[in-house]
Amino acid sequence: MNKIELEKIKQKALEEHIPIIMDDTLEVIEDLLKNKKVTKILEIGTAVGYSAICFSEFLDENGTIDTIERDEERVEKAKENIKRAEVEGKINIHFGDAVEILPTFKEKYDMIFIDAAKGKYPFFLSQALRLLAKDGIILADNVLYKGYVMSDYNKHKQRTAVRNLREYLKEVMENPNLETEILEVGDGLAVSIKK
Repeated sequence: MNKIELEKIKQKALEEHIPIIMDDTLEVIEDLLKNKKVTKILEIGTAVGYSAICFSEFLDENGTIDTIERDEERVEKAKENIKRAEVEGKINIHFGDAVEILPTFKEKYDMIFIDAAKGKYPFFLSQALRLLAKDGIILADNVLYKGYVMSDYNKHKQRTAVRNLREYLKEVMENPNLETEILEVGDGLAVSIKK
């Protein structure tokens, strides 16, 4: 992986206000990946490919990442960035809506990273549980959503996202097959490990 290019990709995303994974969140995930054998990663929400490029460093020798993005412009940018970072052989971008694409997937994944439309997190979770390998990890970013999720926030504009994130957290905390921890890094990270 080309670290110099990765840094440039990060800076450009920040300048253009493209939401990318926060440093402290990335650090937590990298620590998890360092101690785990990871052959297949699924990412829901590619943006410009930054997090997928970062995760690719921790893949097993022939490991791959499948990442889904519905914004065509971002898909093109991600393809360009992945090439610049010299990790094309490791990352497959699927263009389209994750709600339509996920049900077509059949493979099992060691890690699933959810970082897309907040209002769809419960649906993403149902698919993630179906696709998760034994001892797999589901990571959901931005689950505290600017603090709204744990407060009595009820403004109309974000109501659906907040309600669905609360539903997601309730489901992962109460699921007997998962061991879940909510970390206050970045904008909140839910780490769910399959028992």
